[in-house]
Amino acid sequence: MKIRKEDALEYHSKGRPGKIEVIPTTATKTQRDLSLAYSPGVAIPVLAIAEDENKVYDYTAKGNLVGVISNGTAILGLGNKGPAASKPVMEGKGILFKIYADIDVFDIEVDTTDVEHFISVVKALEPTFGGINLEDIAAPEAFEIEERLKAELNIPVMHDDQHGTAIISAAALLNALELAGKKIGEVKVVVSGAGAAAISCLKMWLLIGVKKENIYVFDIDGLVSTDRTDLDPYKALFVSEPIYKNISEALVEADVLLGLSVGNIITKTMIQPMAAKPIIFALANPNPEIPYDDAVAARPDAIVATGRSDYPNQVNNVLGFPYIFRGALDCRATGINEAMKLAATKAIAALAKEPVPEIVNVAYGKKSMVYGNQYIIPKPVDPRLLETIAPAVAQAAMESGIAKNPIPNWEAYKIELNKRLGLDNQIQRVISSKARRNPKRVVFAEGENINILKAAQIVKDQGIAEPILLGKKDTILALVEEYDLDLTDCRLIDPRDEIALETRLTYGQWFHEKRQRRGLTLRDAQQLMRQRNYFACMMVQFGECDAMISGQTGSYPDTIRPALQIIGKRDDVSRVAGMYIMLTKKGPLFFADTTVNVNPNEDELVDIALLAAQEIRNYNVTPKIAMLSYSNFGSVSDQASNKVSNAVKKIKARMPHLIIDGEMQANVAFDNALLKKKYPFSDLVDKDVNTLIFPNLSSGNIAYKLIAKLGAAEAIGPILLGLKKPVHVLQMGSSIREIVNMATIAVVNAQRVVG
Repeated sequence: MKIRKEDALEYHSKGRPGKIEVIPTTATKTQRDLSLAYSPGVAIPVLAIAEDENKVYDYTAKGNLVGVISNGTAILGLGNKGPAASKPVMEGKGILFKIYADIDVFDIEVDTTDVEHFISVVKALEPTFGGINLEDIAAPEAFEIEERLKAELNIPVMHDDQHGTAIISAAALLNALELAGKKIGEVKVVVSGAGAAAISCLKMWLLIGVKKENIYVFDIDGLVSTDRTDLDPYKALFVSEPIYKNISEALVEADVLLGLSVGNIITKTMIQPMAAKPIIFALANPNPEIPYDDAVAARPDAIVATGRSDYPNQVNNVLGFPYIFRGALDCRATGINEAMKLAATKAIAALAKEPVPEIVNVAYGKKSMVYGNQYIIPKPVDPRLLETIAPAVAQAAMESGIAKNPIPNWEAYKIELNKRLGLDNQIQRVISSKARRNPKRVVFAEGENINILKAAQIVKDQGIAEPILLGKKDTILALVEEYDLDLTDCRLIDPRDEIALETRLTYGQWFHEKRQRRGLTLRDAQQLMRQRNYFACMMVQFGECDAMISGQTGSYPDTIRPALQIIGKRDDVSRVAGMYIMLTKKGPLFFADTTVNVNPNEDELVDIALLAAQEIRNYNVTPKIAMLSYSNFGSVSDQASNKVSNAVKKIKARMPHLIIDGEMQANVAFDNALLKKKYPFSDLVDKDVNTLIFPNLSSGNIAYKLIAKLGAAEAIGPILLGLKKPVHVLQMGSSIREIVNMATIAVVNAQRVVG
């Protein structure tokens, strides 16, 4: 995926600079609220904590707060760039903690390279945090800093650069050895690199059974051996006899190559003499020690892993640290010990052997991933990671005696974990991955708009779609040059110029034949083809492209009209409908109809609900539908509520297995306790509603706009349901992100239509 410099800088600077903010979690609207939040009410928990310090976990956010702390001496692969430059990375780490494990983060950038000073700063912060994640600190200082802080603090501390890679690589090694039929105590291991990550990996590998005498480590000066006098204490742990002059010699008959150094220093020739079924972990980023394709070409029998997402077997720290800290925080562990790391390793390895959820297969464009040489560890998008690793870590903490708050009920704990983020909260990644698997041609009818052009650039760079741009060519090319875009190789069409004349005549003739009995003359039909929305719809109809996006600069009715007249609705539906995906913290919600049908009757409500359910299933989500009204299950009997109730009866008769109920009020749909108490007969009891069908356009349109504008959700849409071919109409003034989202949806829709 290509990332442009301008896009990255805009992403970090647009609107509120940075990537994170602090928001209140309690009511703060009234004077009483503020009196409770601060003075005088805050004095009560202060006194309670002063009397019993453990109460800090009951009355503050400490128990769910991790400090991500760095001095910027080893930022990603960029080296020592200083603490200020490390802040974007630390904020990014905070996002990963939040989206994968619902852990809050304060990032702390410490302006010192002095070990003692750094340690003293972090120690002084212990009352603030439930755990400390050290990040991007250079070795060997990183070893001492972590060891000292682990010994001197009474909260979990982990340097993820070391232990994250160690845990994930150990899990991968266990499975790779099993698949290769090798015994862990007998394998010969050669290591390229002797930094913090490499040393930590080797320590972890010793725990799972690799023998120290079988390990040969190479740094920039050669073999880490007994005749070296320049070794720090950490490298000295893995000295061997000076029997190899270089890594090429050591690789002869080696079973395992572990690379944690720099890219492209291992060649095909060097790995060819390795033992049968070699295991090659080339984990340098962004460029592995040996390119994946070179490794498998030189040794087709090898099991290869890298740190990259575009190849099988990605060793990615995000498989570990969010869930390890989640488990440690939840049982209030006083540290992260070897038993907890080993438990995480074994849990990750075991999960790879389980059937892969469809959401993961779809995200990676696979029909069915199964445990084997190209799937030895789970994928980062696997929703089971949280409920698998966190309990394993917490249990190990309890068994090793460092858990202050033991978890009494494991099943209840797993349910709680899943509710933190919502099991379906990865829908956007699933849709994007589906689109990239089979990109389609998308015509953007408003090619002279700069937001459209920037969105077209993104979908092109990300491999989502092949953009086609309509508009005045000179204007488009001038904007492309002004904003330094790379779109000159895209197809540019001006429906008004002479080049398009023959096409206009062909399109006009077809449209006239379709609409001539509705008063449309041939001349009028051909004139309409000069309008970009009509021309673009005809391109879709004639197969010149696969999907259309418009509406950025025009009214919704003017954009949807050509689609209805030219593309038309599917033969199996009576109405076209509009749906929005609302991305919330707890997962996606689907709202329909929000844009098309003003006051649908009961049969049209049936169509709307069934169209929405069909679309939602295409995103690998099970629809759980509430048919909304202002009444609950007949509490008011009038035309408005009865049409909803009757629609539900008809839907259940046609699709008895669909999870749906109503008519019901919106608050009841989302209050399961109330639903279970007042309406225990409902099919939605304990079902976590994710789809709302509104009784009329006013209610649906108002609801989605309120939620989006109040910041409670990000809206993707409107998605037109029921058309024969994908045409999607933007809301006027849509952002670049919204345009990209709609183009992605359009591609996924087109895949179903054209294959």
